[in-house]
Amino acid sequence: MKTITPTTPRLYVGTYAKYSSGSIAGAWLDLEDYSDKEEFYEACAELHKDEKDPEFMFQDFEGFPKDLYSESEIDGEIWEWINLEEEDRKLCAMFTEATGADLLEALASFQDSFYGTADSPADFAENLAEECGEVPETASWIVIDWEASWNCNLRHDFIDVYDTETGSYYFFNRNW
Repeated sequence: MKTITPTTPRLYVGTYAKYSSGSIAGAWLDLEDYSDKEEFYEACAELHKDEKDPEFMFQDFEGFPKDLYSESEIDGEIWEWINLEEEDRKLCAMFTEATGADLLEALASFQDSFYGTADSPADFAENLAEECGEVPETASWIVIDWEASWNCNLRHDFIDVYDTETGSYYFFNRNW
């Protein structure tokens, strides 16, 4: 038996005809069980085969962002979100919140914008400089103020999103 968790993307599927006659008869359908919108709608039709031409009503949802929910239609883009790993779903949510991008826009760009993680902005600045080969190896006596480097050079190029459990996540700021 499959385990359903609060993060399992599901819809409660009824019909407008049943609802209009005072019934909420339907069922929860786990969206991960379907490869795409067409397959999902086939399952909805099978569920409501007692109606000649059922008009589906998605009466409740759970396990996916509200931006992807509609009472009367399901956007095929939801399978892009469903197919993300849990960590990528978290990154997408962070990116959406930090940039104000709508979820569909975020799905298209958050992975390209994600640059990495660090314990602090100073650590991020140091790691970035090392990655780019800009930290002189022979001059060990040089002291670099990485916090100042972040504040002066990088703050406008990157978006810093702090997560209390795992530290900071950095996204390239495409709007500068």
